[in-house]
Formats: sequence, structure tokens, C-alpha cells
Amino acid sequence: MAGYLEGIRSIKDLPIDNQRLFLRVDFNVPLEDGKVADDTRIREALPTIRHAMERGAKVILASHLGRPKGPDAALSMEIVGARLAELLDAEVHVPEDCIGDAAKKVVLDLRAGQVCLLENLRFHAEEEQNDEGFAKELARLADVYVDDAFGAVHRAHASVHAIARLFRDRGCGFLLEREIEALGKLVLGAEKPYVAVLGGAKVSDKIAVVEALLTQVDALLIGGAMANTFLAAIGKDVKASRVEADKLALARSIVDKAHSRRVELLLPTDAVVAAGVGASSGAVVDVTAVPDGMMILDIGPRSVETFSKRFVGAKTVFWNGPMGLFERPAFANGTFGLAKAMAESGAFTVVGGGDSAAAVHAAGGDIAKQMSHISTGGGASLELIEGKRLPGIEVLRSAAE
Repeated sequence: MAGYLEGIRSIKDLPIDNQRLFLRVDFNVPLEDGKVADDTRIREALPTIRHAMERGAKVILASHLGRPKGPDAALSMEIVGARLAELLDAEVHVPEDCIGDAAKKVVLDLRAGQVCLLENLRFHAEEEQNDEGFAKELARLADVYVDDAFGAVHRAHASVHAIARLFRDRGCGFLLEREIEALGKLVLGAEKPYVAVLGGAKVSDKIAVVEALLTQVDALLIGGAMANTFLAAIGKDVKASRVEADKLALARSIVDKAHSRRVELLLPTDAVVAAGVGASSGAVVDVTAVPDGMMILDIGPRSVETFSKRFVGAKTVFWNGPMGLFERPAFANGTFGLAKAMAESGAFTVVGGGDSAAAVHAAGGDIAKQMSHISTGGGASLELIEGKRLPGIEVLRSAAE
């Protein structure tokens, strides 16, 4: 799949041996009681980090964490560094800052194969401003630049964009390489039949990706709360269900566009309803017969069956967004049932990051393992599918020139 990776060097081909390597990772992980609550993103970066250590690089890791407004002890990389040290079974040095004397001293003391994790990049407002001066400060710490933070490549931030231009030797880590390769297959012409599944809360969040998919897919399956808006747009009374009233005309136009492009657009025909999101059980009803005061919180079993049938014979399936409130057992069957059918389809299956990735992992069993690719970046994966050029990827191209 040279197409999308063209001009981007892999860490395997970069001169990192015994060099100071600036490795941008995505360690923006959830915290709970001063500890890392989910270390998936840290684990995903381990192959790249270990490769660098084995080649004797002095590994300088950098990431953001949360949305601090200046230094904030609760969002210090110390917490993440402690978990990383456990996973690597190696010491991880965390300086008091990501630039300046504190960072320089720690980096100078690193020996071949040792690791440091710079303090939270977003403690400096210049990070999100893509500030060149800040990027230069970071760049002074290293000889080679590698980006392995797929979750951040859609943002033109200093550690992702401005800094990369300052290095002749720059490229991608194994995680970013895998993401570009898998998602690039979809962008550059997925093998057909190509089926896309979209869920989640809002139509407004997915307009651009829907528009892009309508030019590529053979079938588009819509579930989740966003399906309510489509159902309302075609005249179904979804009663107390969440609907984006200002997006009804848009939903109608998408239905018309799908029809004119001969894309099969499937909406739920039955649903699991309850009086509110706090309910511990739900009732299955036809979407034409939602009782007064009730809201749709999952797609029903008939819809799961119909949607799943579209995976039979499909060569490519892309999924972004859960089918319902999967965090509550009463409303998880739609999402988990579809995940199972997708995993068993034999197609090239790609799951967009964020809630979709969480849902697939929550589905249990070997479902996650059976997927061809589960993305680590929600926003980045959607923007790539939309056909956008992502700043953090584009800046890595033609680095050998």
C-alpha cells in the first residue's frame, strides 16, 4: 500500500542508532484516582519504543495529556511515566518541563537505550498554537524525529507539525505506519462490495464523512442516536428520542443522495426503547410504534439481523460509532451483535477509534482480535476517511529530499 505511505520513512529506515530520538506518542489516556485508568494507547506505542531502545537510541518521548490551562499537577506525565515504566520494565525519567534546562539535563544524562518522557506539552499554550519558537526548543533536544501519535496527526500542533520540518531525518513509528496503511486502503479505493456502518450521537458530527462515503460505498448502515434524526426525517414519530431537529432537511438530502447514487441506505426497523438513559431494561418495538414518552436507546434484533446480512460477501467494512447506549447492558446488544457479525464476516474490517474502539473491546471474546484494524484515533480516522490531508502526516512526506 505504497500509495498513502509514499515519501514517508519508517523508523526501521531512519538512522536512530545511538542518536537522540524525539518520539511523539499519544499518551492522552484517561486517569482515575491519580492512576492510568486505561493504558491501551501506551501499549500501542510499545513496539516502536522497544525498537528504538534495542537500537541504542536515547528515547525522548513527548505527549499531551488532557486540556490543561498551564501547569497542572493532576495532569502531570509523572502518572503516565509510572505506568510506562511498569510496562517496559525499565526506568522512565520525567523532567519537570518539556523544554528548558530541566529537560536538557535529563536528556544529556540519557545513555543508549534509556527513556525519558517529557512533561505535558500542553502546559505550554504554544503547543496548540503550532508555535515555531516552541518547536525549536523541543527540536534542540534531539537528532531524529519520529511521530507515532495517530490520535494527534489531524492537529497542526508544534510537536506534530512545526517541529517535524526542523529535522532532515523524520518519519513514522510502527503504530502510525499501520494506521496510514489500513485507512489508506479505504481512501485509495477499497475493495468492493464496500459497506460502511455509522452510529454515535449526532448527524452533525458525521456530515463530511457521510458525504465522502456516499461516493465510495455500496451500502451505508446508520444506527445510534443519529439514526433517530434520519427516521424523523422520513416521517417516523420517534417520540422522546434524541433528534437533531435542525438537521432534518440535511438527513432527507442524504437519503435522496444515496438513492440517486444507488447506495443502499439502511435504517433500523426496530429498536430497544426505555423512559430514559438511566433505565435498567428496555422493550423491543417497531420504529413505527415507539410508545409515548419513550426513547430509542439501541437498534433492535431485527435490525441487527438485517445489518449483519449486508456483511455477507462484503470485501470491506468500515465502522464508526456505536449502535446504542452500549455502556449499559440493556442497550448493548445492537452494538455487540453487529461487532460480532463484522468480525466474522471475512471482510477487511476497519473500526474507527474513540467510542467504536471501546465498544469492540467491550463486546468481549475474540471480537477485537478478529478485526483487521482498530484505529487509535477517532477524529483523525474520520478526517482521513473524509479524504482530508492531515498536517501531521503530510509534514513527514519526502523527508529524504
